[in-house]
Amino acid sequence: MTGDGPTAETVSSLLGDRELIVASNRQPYSHERENGEVVVNRPAGGLTSALDPVMQSAGGTWVAWGSGDADFDVADEDGRVGVPPESPTYDIRRVELTDEQVEGYYYGYSNQVLWPICHIDPAKMNADTAFWEHYQRANRAFADAIADETTEESVVWFQDYHLGLAPRMVREERPDAFCMQFWHITWPSWDAFQACPHYEQLLDGLLANDLVGFHTERYCQNFLDCAAMLSGTRVDRATRSVVYEGGRTFVRPFPLGIDADNRQELADSAETTAFWESFRREHDVGETVAVGVERLDYTKGIPERLTALERFWERHPEWRGEFTYVQKASESRSQIDAYGELQAEVESEIERINERFGTDDWTPVVYLNEHLPKEGLAALYREADLGIVSPRRDGMNLVAKEFVASQVDEPGVLLLSELTGASEELGDEAVTVHPHHTNEFVDAIERALSLPESERERRMHDLRKQVHSNDVYAWMNAQFRTIEAIRRGREVAAKSPQRR
Repeated sequence: MTGDGPTAETVSSLLGDRELIVASNRQPYSHERENGEVVVNRPAGGLTSALDPVMQSAGGTWVAWGSGDADFDVADEDGRVGVPPESPTYDIRRVELTDEQVEGYYYGYSNQVLWPICHIDPAKMNADTAFWEHYQRANRAFADAIADETTEESVVWFQDYHLGLAPRMVREERPDAFCMQFWHITWPSWDAFQACPHYEQLLDGLLANDLVGFHTERYCQNFLDCAAMLSGTRVDRATRSVVYEGGRTFVRPFPLGIDADNRQELADSAETTAFWESFRREHDVGETVAVGVERLDYTKGIPERLTALERFWERHPEWRGEFTYVQKASESRSQIDAYGELQAEVESEIERINERFGTDDWTPVVYLNEHLPKEGLAALYREADLGIVSPRRDGMNLVAKEFVASQVDEPGVLLLSELTGASEELGDEAVTVHPHHTNEFVDAIERALSLPESERERRMHDLRKQVHSNDVYAWMNAQFRTIEAIRRGREVAAKSPQRR
């Protein structure tokens, strides 16, 4: 199944005559100035890449922050521009935010309040009053743009934690529009969420949606528990819904997947093979390779992983010279102190481990922080004997699924943290680990590297089947089928005689 095929058609058919409005912080296309000319940057991957063909088929409007330095030069007076540029089929409605607003709304409230709270690390929360003020204003700017583009027949699909207040604001302007939101990160228990100083306003905002989606059933239950603590709500556990302010919000799990077919095709390409051959010539890697891929974020568990790897080489000297770990790390939110400190810690630890164990012709840890082409990432996934995905907390973790989809040659093993949403889907066939239990982590690495080939083949076969069956397009279809079911249920209820 591909993005420009059955899924786009399914979403379009389920929408019928209703217009789709997608709202997200990130936009699918941006316009930038390069050498005096305006160029278009297209979606390189991720959710924007997956949603783009659906929007091309269904039409409608995508509301997003206009981040490109030429974005508003090519847009009309309302911030609209047709895309794709060569043959427009839908509009982007760009929201203009100042640098100060982006700093407060995105780097501030979204990533220094909501991110640590949802990842159960409240000690890293910075509840600066200005952050909250900017978050409110940015959500209002998004909501005003969405309301301008929305009719009572529209379906508005909010993406993620950056827009926690916008649904209520849109609902006030367009009470009959269908609003849904997918929360892409974890949703914590009530005890953790209550640490957020604005939990009431956020729950009020999210409960303006007709449907709220999370990655797992556990996050859904956590959300219902939190909703139950808000004054004026009635939680119906049987239907997994919340009655509040005259409306009903359904809460459902929709595990996010990847474009597995595309990942497999990329892993099989000649460009990927060429990258790997060049990589091996350039780096002193052993015969056995493990890989980790993530942003430099404190939730990803990189320091804990390095501690376990160092202990592994201590306990198993026979693997020195034979086993290399490749860490691909992307700089992330470095203007936030916690992220800059993490980057310095990771680089220092890698340097120390390499000095301790490395030889003239073998490097224990190869550290990559530069941009890799998509073929380069595919090569690391494909050739790795071990994919280590060990976050301290993660809503889903798509790296685990990308690794699995890219395993097209001799099968490797997925080592997966039990604290990821992905563990609910993939945990049975992965080797699972607790990222904070160093001794267990070391044993898991040794066990994974020692699995017989037949066992590796069986596990990877089952993992690949799971990842391909539950890809990003299945994720989209499930949500739009749920919209249709809710809509039909309400039509039936409206036609039924009222009980006395």
